[in-house]
Amino acid sequence: MSLAIEARSLSKSYPKRNAPPVIAVNDVSLAIPAGQVFAFLGPNGAGKTTTIKMMCGLITPDSGSTLLNGFDSTHQHFKAMSQIGVVLEGTRNVYWRLNAWENLMYFGRIKGLGGARLKARAEQFLRDLDLWDRRKDLVNEFSRGMQQKVSIACALIHDPPIVLLDEPTLGLDVQSSRTVKSWVSKLAREEGKTIVLTTHQLDMAEALCDRVAIMNKGRLVANQPVSELLNVFRQEYYQITLRGRLNSNRPEWLHGLKIDEEEGETTLTGAIAGQDALHTLLDGLYSLGLPLLEAKRIDPNLEDIFVRLTGVESNGAPATNRSSSV
Repeated sequence: MSLAIEARSLSKSYPKRNAPPVIAVNDVSLAIPAGQVFAFLGPNGAGKTTTIKMMCGLITPDSGSTLLNGFDSTHQHFKAMSQIGVVLEGTRNVYWRLNAWENLMYFGRIKGLGGARLKARAEQFLRDLDLWDRRKDLVNEFSRGMQQKVSIACALIHDPPIVLLDEPTLGLDVQSSRTVKSWVSKLAREEGKTIVLTTHQLDMAEALCDRVAIMNKGRLVANQPVSELLNVFRQEYYQITLRGRLNSNRPEWLHGLKIDEEEGETTLTGAIAGQDALHTLLDGLYSLGLPLLEAKRIDPNLEDIFVRLTGVESNGAPATNRSSSV
């Protein structure tokens, strides 16, 4: 199987005054086959965006290299860049003092497009994103979500075989977010493109992606097909429902379980290491005086596994505080 992206031992650190350097990325290697949708996940500060920027040549790694369809992103920069379209979260991916149409014309031309083909692609993108009637408006007058739409269209205008999307649905309304998700699926399934997706919407990653890598503190902690990653944890997850509510002074042995309290019931969900641990937990819950309503084995989702591997929620909250009260 041909590789669209091959990252080899990427590392990057930043100097810090009167302190050791901050290691942003530590010896990360990835091999992404052509035509796959690849989720690149991790809490804030894990090193995802730094890794993406090294892959597309915006940051020079301290060590390591990246090949994009066989071209080195550092030493064959122009040829490598022709292989990708990139949308980076939190940056200006388009020119705000140009209108939407001018942005697409500009980025299309610097990527080698022109004439009728460029105009046809630009019109199709703007119509698909409900921006055709606003095509002559300056981008700096657009909402954050509309700017994101233009950024995605500019990244795809030259029909690149590899697309890197860093939080592509950030700031989009529900309908626009669905449009982007549909695009991602179509680009991979129908057009054979390779998609690298970073997102905090783990349900989207689970639904769309063939493979997932999870970073934490600059290192890879998982890199597997989604189905295999789910199977690793599938036999360890339980859901226990009790009548009543826990008091605020919760015992330490409940640490690591997700706790939901609603309508006079408490539900605990999480990994339990075998039958002995399950019976010990049930005995402990019995001692709290809350009647047991149900205990069952369940399939984990990608968010459960993310929390287990990183120790934090997908939104950045520590997993030790993983509870909700309604």
